[in-house]
Amino acid sequence: MRILILNEYFYPDVAATAQYGADLARALVRAGHEVTAVAGRRDYSSPERQLPRKETWEGIRILRVSSVALGKTRRWQRAAHFASYLLACAWQLLWLGAYDEVVAMTTPPLLSVLAALFTRFKGGRLTLWLMDLNPDEAVAAGWLKPGSLAHWFLEHLLRYSLRRADTVIALDRFMRERVLAKGTRTDKVAVLPPWTLDEAVEYDPEGRSDFRREHGLEGKFVVMYSGNLSPCHPLDTLLDSAQRLQSKPPAATPVVFCFVGGGSELSKVNSFVSSRNLENVVCLPYQPIEMLRASLSAADLHVVVMGSPFVGTIHPSKIYNILKLGVPFLYVGPANSHVTDMLPSRAAGDWAHLFLHGDAEGIAACIERCAEAGGRRAEEEISLAGEFSSEKLVPRFLALFSLAAGRFAKQQAASPDSVTEV
Repeated sequence: MRILILNEYFYPDVAATAQYGADLARALVRAGHEVTAVAGRRDYSSPERQLPRKETWEGIRILRVSSVALGKTRRWQRAAHFASYLLACAWQLLWLGAYDEVVAMTTPPLLSVLAALFTRFKGGRLTLWLMDLNPDEAVAAGWLKPGSLAHWFLEHLLRYSLRRADTVIALDRFMRERVLAKGTRTDKVAVLPPWTLDEAVEYDPEGRSDFRREHGLEGKFVVMYSGNLSPCHPLDTLLDSAQRLQSKPPAATPVVFCFVGGGSELSKVNSFVSSRNLENVVCLPYQPIEMLRASLSAADLHVVVMGSPFVGTIHPSKIYNILKLGVPFLYVGPANSHVTDMLPSRAAGDWAHLFLHGDAEGIAACIERCAEAGGRRAEEEISLAGEFSSEKLVPRFLALFSLAAGRFAKQQAASPDSVTEV
């Protein structure tokens, strides 16, 4: 089959969606398919860097389009960037031929609409891979007023793309419920969580030592938040915990909070740290993919944060790589989410420490106990990660193509001269 993958970020980008898209593309090529990816030229972590317009990587044809880079601190800047990318992507799609299958991810929002229009006029099946769900996420964040004209318009565009899709992949049951509530047929919505990035993520003792030495983390208990700093992952409670721990007498093992990544909330983190003269917080930029093992292995306690209103609209995939590392983690978020769904009850309080937003005192006490106990890895955690390995989940994704192809063939046989409506 000829397969087209659409997402703004793709290889060699560090964004999670880029890595998942690349994993899928390579698996499709190995299965004998012809794969083209249309992505953006701007690097996720360094927008000033531009990638080649055309490239062939591991048998995958990559076409990249340009977009403006105005920064990510203001909403209008992000909107202008998204709009410029979508226009450039639409122009690129105009000159492409038909594909048997189009896989559309969700960066940026409304990309699914372009994919739906592409398959509407050029044919082929459409798979929507919902890495997040907009405009629901924008409403939850307060960026979009519910019931407004803009909300109504964007909601109708999403519903159009859901109707056009032959298969819709939600990342968890909460997202699936939201998709079904929009009138999507039950039989075409599948739940498939993201997989562990097995080639990029592995516990690396030597890399851990090097990374800690390079960034002055030796002899310290490292609490690490790694990834996108976004309003969807509010860090207020974690930062309050850092302030509480700094005000306490020095411990035998000093605790340091390490934020690795970037995003619109990085300035707020820096402002909080500087205004309170916190000396137990370190901020580092996104690490290149080849350094991911070392940076993630450097943590003694990882942090996963989920904003309460965002359940079913986002799905922090970092949890799967943390499980693979076997490093205990601290979860700050609502009691019901994909994170709590996946955990065995015996894990809570052992290698999974679960807290609601606002409980800074409880989190600070938990971190102190963990620091006293010393860093350790949990075999049960590593075993659980096996359920989310790429070896197990990527074949399930590929099987969805076979199911979709079977349905599409039956529809075409019934009406071979018509464009399929789903």
